[in-house]
Amino acid sequence: MSPTMTEADIRAALAAFNLGDRVEGVHARDGLAQVSLRASREEAAGLEPLRREIEARLRTLPGVTAATVVLTAPAQAAPAAAEAPLLPGVKHVLAVASGKGGVGKSTVSVNLAVALAGLGLKTGLLDADIYGPSLPTMLGIAERPVITGNRIQTLDAFGVKSMSMGYLVPESRALIWRGPMVMGALTQMLGQVEWGELDIMVVDLPPGTGDAQLTLVQKARPAGAVIVSTPQDLALADARRAIQMFGQAGVRLVGLIENMSWFCCPACGHRAEIFGHGGARAEAEKLGVPFLGEIPLDMAVRAAGDAGRPVAALPESGPVAAGFHAVAAEVARALGLA
Repeated sequence: MSPTMTEADIRAALAAFNLGDRVEGVHARDGLAQVSLRASREEAAGLEPLRREIEARLRTLPGVTAATVVLTAPAQAAPAAAEAPLLPGVKHVLAVASGKGGVGKSTVSVNLAVALAGLGLKTGLLDADIYGPSLPTMLGIAERPVITGNRIQTLDAFGVKSMSMGYLVPESRALIWRGPMVMGALTQMLGQVEWGELDIMVVDLPPGTGDAQLTLVQKARPAGAVIVSTPQDLALADARRAIQMFGQAGVRLVGLIENMSWFCCPACGHRAEIFGHGGARAEAEKLGVPFLGEIPLDMAVRAAGDAGRPVAALPESGPVAAGFHAVAAEVARALGLA
């Protein structure tokens, strides 16, 4: 039987590095050793060799199959207004969010980014869903990113620069990270990736109103947020929570998108409103915010996503692709990019 690695084993190995109170979190499970260390932005570059050395040491422990060490900013770090921006070359950061899972937010994010690039805008796409990254499949990217110095190079497809935890971690490996590790990983993907000059960066956030959302607001200062919902009342109730969170954080609500708005039968052409219809538009009117458009439920979206070729990039035009391009035009106008 393989030896079992524990948090105590990890802490014993860390003792040799005289880290003092830098150790913020330690986690051990199924052979994966995870450590988060406190470090200010000014210290991060200088601590990079130590971070790699600790990872290498942890990999030698009995029972360890993989090790990850991330640097996280301490709670008493300087306020965001006093910090150098993490994305100096990015003109606009756009958060794409939802209050719940299963509404097709990642599909919307990918196709929106591709459609924005189709307008001639320099576009980036960050997959901020650390636990369930989807970009590798949806963009058809299988390679690992190149690291030059301490900068990670983006992987590009369909005119979009992209980064995802799915590019960095094997698909079969589950990430079981606590909040500080998620925040540290997202901060690194914002600040240590070579994004270059962009007109807009689309950030595909995980569902809910948790660590990833707060980190993005604090570190990247989004120019706006787009909320994705399906038409039914249950999804809209969760969407309201996301709207409230961005409002409290002072982030402008660019608008709502109704995804899976209707289904058109490919055999007979009958239009079926499976989840109801018009709920997001009515909610936008109620809140006094823009309604950006409706995206129908279509098998072409699933097929294109599984094939690694977003429907917005396909040469043939259909109602779904047309919907994404219309939404992209509305977003570009709202942010002054059109």
